Amino acid sequence: MAVTTTERKLLIGGEWVETGEWQEVRSPYSGEVVGRVAKAGADEARQAVDAAEAAMREPLPAHKRAEILVRVAGALGRRHEEVARLISDEAGKPMRSAKIEAARAMSTYTFSAVEARKLAGEVVPMDASQAGEGKLALTLRTPIGVVGAISPFNFPLNLVAHKIAPALAAGCAVVLKPAGQTPLSALLLGELETEAGLPPGWLNVLVGPASEIGDVLVEDERVKVITFTGSSDVGWKLRERAARKRVTLELGNSTPLIVEPDADVEAAATATAQHGFSFAGQSCISIQRVYVQRDVYDRYVELLLPKVERLVVGDPADEETDVGPVIDEDARERILQWIDEARAAGAEVLTGGELEGELIRPTVIAGADPELKVSCEEVFGPVVTVSPYGTVDEAIELANGTRYGLQAGIFTSNVQTAFRAAQELEFGGVTVNEAPTFRADQMPYGGVKDSGNTREGPAYSVKEFTEQRVVVLDL
Repeated sequence: MAVTTTERKLLIGGEWVETGEWQEVRSPYSGEVVGRVAKAGADEARQAVDAAEAAMREPLPAHKRAEILVRVAGALGRRHEEVARLISDEAGKPMRSAKIEAARAMSTYTFSAVEARKLAGEVVPMDASQAGEGKLALTLRTPIGVVGAISPFNFPLNLVAHKIAPALAAGCAVVLKPAGQTPLSALLLGELETEAGLPPGWLNVLVGPASEIGDVLVEDERVKVITFTGSSDVGWKLRERAARKRVTLELGNSTPLIVEPDADVEAAATATAQHGFSFAGQSCISIQRVYVQRDVYDRYVELLLPKVERLVVGDPADEETDVGPVIDEDARERILQWIDEARAAGAEVLTGGELEGELIRPTVIAGADPELKVSCEEVFGPVVTVSPYGTVDEAIELANGTRYGLQAGIFTSNVQTAFRAAQELEFGGVTVNEAPTFRADQMPYGGVKDSGNTREGPAYSVKEFTEQRVVVLDL
């Protein structure tokens, strides 16, 4: 299906800016040019910070911030099909998944509007101590300052929304750098924000090299927060460089799923087929490692393989497609190398493991050693490993045997086992009888260990964009 070419300028200080240099955006599926965007550098980044700082000199009342966010949510609803098509074109995301992402972005804006209206401090019980007798104290939540936001390619609309909307709800202006492969959705959000009445400078969107734009965000003291979603290695280095700023990180995972012998094995196999390979496994919480109790291992594999082999691999613009391309050739070659490495080490590729045209077929690997990259690193591709285990102790140990800790899951009908897993799995989130790929946008979402240091979800992230100020009155 032919794609439409979109041309976008940068958004700086309420103006659409052309720099004289253009960057092409290509479809990961066809290689066609789907857009051109103006290319920013350090000068434009400094201009954007100037505009954001100037905007915050005239604070927006909470009710106005909320009204703007609600209007953006409405615009996303009215333009749902167009927005989903743009996501599919630039990210190679199958349309069914793109439509879900577009709808989720509406939720993110709606929940952020709620937080703008109810963001408040608290009363401090001063007479709880002798020193506080005769005094009244309360806290205020004040905007922390300019926010620098850096977002990844895999959810080019909703992960951008999770940066922009809570920051605006908190009363902070934003300088956003979306992923270079998928900037069109972010620039469309900039357009919708402007049309919704957001004053100039409150949102600035820059596309260009991270080495230039990122350096400005790190080095400029007026940028008080950097919020980053992406790879663990880049994220933690960023935090080291910006030691005096608040740096919130939402990073990667090597997502485990445990299947107990008392589980609904059919449901577990269905969840794996759906959530190990949707968007070609390019989600931080795509199911990657499945540990199945030995008594039900053979049955699980027998159920899983036909479900995986029925997945439709092809053009993401086709409503019937389940699995499209990975983001680029480099990613494709790396994933294939990791599959070959597993084969060479004695693992068995039960299905997939080769190309269908230029697309990687959904791949299931058995007998992968825990030290192999397909096991211990984040594949970020359509690859799932399956391994048997004996006791739940062993399963939890295997699941925890990673430097990551974003989300994990377990299928079991035993409540005690479920709660034990919730306590002992070293992850920011644990799902029970649900794929660990599950995320609702209002829930706290984030990881431990190398997976990050924050919780997203508007009610949680909005607080990261505020400072707490205590006010004491002598009565």
